[in-house]
Amino acid sequence: MSGVPRWFAEAVATPYDEREVKVEGARITYRAWGRAGAPVVVLVHGGAAHAGWWDHVAPFLTAAHRVVALDLSGHGESDRRASYDLETYAAEVLAVADAEAARSGEKPAVIGHSMGGFVVLTAAREHGVRLAGVCAIDSPVQQMSPEARAWRASGRHAPGNKVYPSREAVVARFRPLPEDGPALPYVRDHLAPASVREVEGGWTWKFDPNVFFGAQMEPEDLAKTVCPTALIRGERGLATTDITSTVAERLGGHVPVTVVPDAGHHIMLDQPVALITALQSLIGEWSRPARP
Repeated sequence: MSGVPRWFAEAVATPYDEREVKVEGARITYRAWGRAGAPVVVLVHGGAAHAGWWDHVAPFLTAAHRVVALDLSGHGESDRRASYDLETYAAEVLAVADAEAARSGEKPAVIGHSMGGFVVLTAAREHGVRLAGVCAIDSPVQQMSPEARAWRASGRHAPGNKVYPSREAVVARFRPLPEDGPALPYVRDHLAPASVREVEGGWTWKFDPNVFFGAQMEPEDLAKTVCPTALIRGERGLATTDITSTVAERLGGHVPVTVVPDAGHHIMLDQPVALITALQSLIGEWSRPARP
């Protein structure tokens, strides 16, 4: 396809395994790349997104790892719940990690974007002793997630998503939440069709709007972690310097922060190569044998 770089085309064409686990009565779907039995890295999407947001990132992290991306409940192909909270999401992440990590016998690492960063920070607080490391990507810890703030600011409080007359009509309306500049067109063209589903009367988004009501994290919800923790933020992102400093302080102070130049909030959409490089370095550091 014209205008699509080779690295991206090869990444999204990389085969992956499709699997699922049950967590507190809900079916949680996930996809996994790389050798089964290798140490596990779990990738967690943001609010209203899905596992496919990592399709062009995950294959580049598989040199020595089994890389897994899940659909949190209420997203993608996973089941919906009556209500959502970060603790339940963290349990879903650990269940997926356990399903794959059992073969390697090593602790998994978890990485989350935006609201997914809230999820992995919750996992670090609740289950840190079981993790090799956690990383939150442009996750502005405040009263609610960026996706929830954008959703509520739009005035869309209906219990269901708007239904469009055709698949083409809803795909054309694809916008990341919140909007913070244009995504690379080939990334958008890959994500948009995978974000919709057919319903009675037409087509709509896959995510459950109720996910936004359980996506809150304040600095007081953070705690010093017992596993390595890192933060990545976009230069133009929402995790500003003051927010990031507060988060790092609450996590114990010794938290590396990587700033991706000329990146907005959705770094995998506008600066994916830089994000891949940062994650490769981070995962490699976590994989190093402990010094005596």
